[in-house]
Amino acid sequence: MQVIEKESIIVLEGGNVTTPKGFKAGGVHCGIKRKRLDLGYIYSDVPAVTAGVYTTNLFQAPPLKVTQESIEKEQMIQAVLVNSGNANACTGEQGLKDAYHMQAAFAEKLCVPNHYVAVTSTGVIGVHLPMEKIDNGIQQVLLEDNEGATLFEKSILTTDTDVKNICVQFVIDGKTITIGGAAKGSGMIHPNMATMLGFITTDAAIGYDDLSAALREVTNQTFNMITVDGDTSTNDMVLVLANGEAKNQPLTKDHPSWSLFMNGLKLVSESLAKQIARDGEGATKLIEVQVKNASDIEVARAVSKSVISSNLVKTAIYGTDANWGRIICAVGYSGQPINPDTITVKIGPITVVENGLPTPFDEDEAKEYLQNELVQIYINLNQGDATATAWGCDLTYDYVKINASYRT
Repeated sequence: MQVIEKESIIVLEGGNVTTPKGFKAGGVHCGIKRKRLDLGYIYSDVPAVTAGVYTTNLFQAPPLKVTQESIEKEQMIQAVLVNSGNANACTGEQGLKDAYHMQAAFAEKLCVPNHYVAVTSTGVIGVHLPMEKIDNGIQQVLLEDNEGATLFEKSILTTDTDVKNICVQFVIDGKTITIGGAAKGSGMIHPNMATMLGFITTDAAIGYDDLSAALREVTNQTFNMITVDGDTSTNDMVLVLANGEAKNQPLTKDHPSWSLFMNGLKLVSESLAKQIARDGEGATKLIEVQVKNASDIEVARAVSKSVISSNLVKTAIYGTDANWGRIICAVGYSGQPINPDTITVKIGPITVVENGLPTPFDEDEAKEYLQNELVQIYINLNQGDATATAWGCDLTYDYVKINASYRT
């Protein structure tokens, strides 16, 4: 397995959610979709301390309610069951019954208590789940031929063009700690959770309160800093399962290596978030907006998200048009206390605004830079020392095509 070192954290090329000790995963085609895999699972050999963050959409889908209720019982789960192709959202009382049914059926198959199974769904909203197909899939998904992290990664996709994964390792107290991640997300992506599912596994030993705090902090820096189209979905969540199989001394905020664990969790989350942003429906480019020298972190985050969410900025970058006025406009309507006379803006290495005023630049050089797959925008507010980064993608003709016929 090829490795890439980043400080004291190693990124494992080929690693995944099953690389941490005691985890396995798989996926199967049960018939919700026409051909592609549509039912997947993650399983831990032992119950795992589990923390989650969830969509802010008020129309929260039944599977999220069932999962939150299950985690609240003991702050632990042992398995996750995911179906794609059908969101089981806005489905009323029957939708809730179906989510409980999914949970109970998989728990029975695994011989674990019902509340040790988390369930989630993604896909078309407002359609009841085909429960007979899901029941048949549950009977098949644990078979050896259907086991493998890649099968799981494919089974959770909707309009995604590719799987999304990452795995890192580091050493704490002489024990090797591994964190693996998988995600899906392509459309309906916006800060505060979107059509996005993230699953993170680790063999670290850590308590629920500290794991929850770590996930919330990291989510605010990563998953909540991406956008594709400004829509926030009904089904999104990120779960972190920590089963303690690395046999390390339990991690807490007071542990001398806490920052190392946090950096590992952030690296996994940021990578997954960027993979989601780059795979935005119809996208050709990943856009990164870095804001620095803001008066505080909330200002930095708000400004970066305002710019990355601007459809005018996104379309200009798709068209390789260095239209800096759209960037300044998005900064201005962010609702933050900005001093327009101190702002400097760069598109890649090219300064386009300095101290709030346009500065001459080579249009051809800027156009060439905007042809890159990664486009970076740097905004210096010159009002403090806070920084934040947000990620998104360009807005293309294909986005309209994909979403004009999503249900067909």
